[in-house]
Amino acid sequence: MLVLLPPSETKADGGEGRCLDLDALSFPTLTPVRRKLVDAVVELAKDVPASLSALGLSSRQVGEVERNARLWSSPTTPALLRYTGVLYDALDARSLTAAQRERAHDRLVVASALFGLVRAGDEIPAYRLSGGSTVPGLGSLRSVWRPVLEPVLAEVDDLVVDLRSGAYAALARVPAAITVRVVTEDAEGKRKTVSHHNKAYKGRLAAALATTDTDPTDADDVVAVAVAAGLRCERTGPTALELVTGG
Repeated sequence: MLVLLPPSETKADGGEGRCLDLDALSFPTLTPVRRKLVDAVVELAKDVPASLSALGLSSRQVGEVERNARLWSSPTTPALLRYTGVLYDALDARSLTAAQRERAHDRLVVASALFGLVRAGDEIPAYRLSGGSTVPGLGSLRSVWRPVLEPVLAEVDDLVVDLRSGAYAALARVPAAITVRVVTEDAEGKRKTVSHHNKAYKGRLAAALATTDTDPTDADDVVAVAVAAGLRCERTGPTALELVTGG
């Protein structure tokens, strides 16, 4: 099973790993595009106003541009510890046992605007680049990534559970993947998509799927894992699931 996660805008600082080594990352066929993007982002960082504009940042976020300028020299840390925020807080990677961490590193893959796909254990630096960004000289990230990411994901033989958000789902389509919608249900049983609980519930589901000692192979198996973890999860189609919050 492969669980596709969205990244986070926020990243943890520092790290104990050596500087970025693209050849050491998973999915090596993505390396040429990764190198082109990293070089372009580092070059863009030399022009702070242009970087702020391209990245959709305010003048108060110049530190993010400085991070990008140091991409080739910054220390690295495993992707699962680099990304922060609500989803990753709910996933709570630091609480995993050694056996659970090993399973998580096999199963969890982050959809990254800069690196395309990274496994949970891949060592990466802090950076700032969003899925909806356009890099001067390269164009939109959708146009950069889709031609190379879709063939890579099409070769995955295992079950794919897609928890990506819209901007990152747009970088590569995975038609056969199981998709998950987080909804709230009112007293009359009517459901609507929610944003407030979305990341937390997906983080809890990701944690359950990453650490289960079973090997889910279809949507029903995913539902069973979710329910065992205390989540209300239901199938709404052949490959569509809903996580239902309490409102």
